[in-house]
Amino acid sequence: MEPAIVGIIGCGNISDAYFKGAARSKLIRVKACADLRAEAAEAQALTYGVAALPVDDLLADPEIEIVINLTVPLAHGAVSRQIITADKHVYSEKPLAARFSEAQALMLAAGGRGVRVGCAPDTFLGAAHQACRRAIDAGRIGRPVAGAASVLSHGMEHWHPNPEFFFKRGGGPIHDIGPYYVTQLVTFLGPVARVAAQVSTASPTRTVTSEPRKGQVIEVEVPTTVNGVLSFASGANVTLSASWDVWKHKRLPFEIYGTEGSLLVPDPNFFGGTPMISERDSEWRELDTAAHPFRIPNRTLRSGAEVADYRIIGLLDMAAALHQGRPHRASGDLALHVLEVLDAFERSSIEGHHVMIETPCERPEPLPLGSGDEVFLS
Repeated sequence: MEPAIVGIIGCGNISDAYFKGAARSKLIRVKACADLRAEAAEAQALTYGVAALPVDDLLADPEIEIVINLTVPLAHGAVSRQIITADKHVYSEKPLAARFSEAQALMLAAGGRGVRVGCAPDTFLGAAHQACRRAIDAGRIGRPVAGAASVLSHGMEHWHPNPEFFFKRGGGPIHDIGPYYVTQLVTFLGPVARVAAQVSTASPTRTVTSEPRKGQVIEVEVPTTVNGVLSFASGANVTLSASWDVWKHKRLPFEIYGTEGSLLVPDPNFFGGTPMISERDSEWRELDTAAHPFRIPNRTLRSGAEVADYRIIGLLDMAAALHQGRPHRASGDLALHVLEVLDAFERSSIEGHHVMIETPCERPEPLPLGSGDEVFLS
């Protein structure tokens, strides 16, 4: 297929991952970028050899087929709606919108215009997670009945250059990091039926200790610790803890328990890692990921750890799906279902009861085996 022509709106910290990911692929080509801060767009345009345009000019370019929305969470809904109104397909960073009602309206608008919506995270397409999905589908742990997931740290104000939006609506640990975990769970176990949760906020303010905003005080508008139980239509139930109030812990990111065994799933914020399986009461063994794409480490974290980071492959799948006329995997429908689940944590805590999840959702198709982007054309 000819590469799909892409534009990017939002040239902040995360945009580097998308520019680099696009440069690795033959399925898309970034033509232009835009940002409310013209200097930010110009800097990224210079770095990555694309055009810097005002937002309206980017949306008016007839050659641009898909627009990536990398704005802050509070702007996701409005900017994606603007992209849809311009009759462009949109692929957004998570969450789909800051509010579920806004995301619902966005999906209705896209349907009316006949354009597609895609949304991060796409980490569930990584080798480690697809290997776990294949093991579950093959019945190697029997019927999944339970699980435990946790994402615990002390927040973003210690390292991110502009951390304020993390503590505003559309942010917080459940809306910022939770999408990786809930999306992963839905791809493993199917749609969520109901949620029960308790939330809290440890401190009304956070003080930034990273540059260039060191010393800035942020008003916290979202829960910073969330503990809940997700009940799935399949009958499984999973506990999820998400917090930015934890300095240290020893909890694993992800465990899935079945009638015939258990899985240890690597961090769903990344694509690779080493999953482990125990069938019945056998010793833990590594689950082989060698035949799956998107597994080789390609990024070094601040800690020095080497991780596989292939952000943008959800968009590559979407571009190929447009060409082939098939559903794409990191879809707006999946993101809408996940957002309803994320919102349900705080609702359940405030209202004091289970919250029923109403949006339908199908598990996305697993990826074929292979070594790279060609799996999207299989």
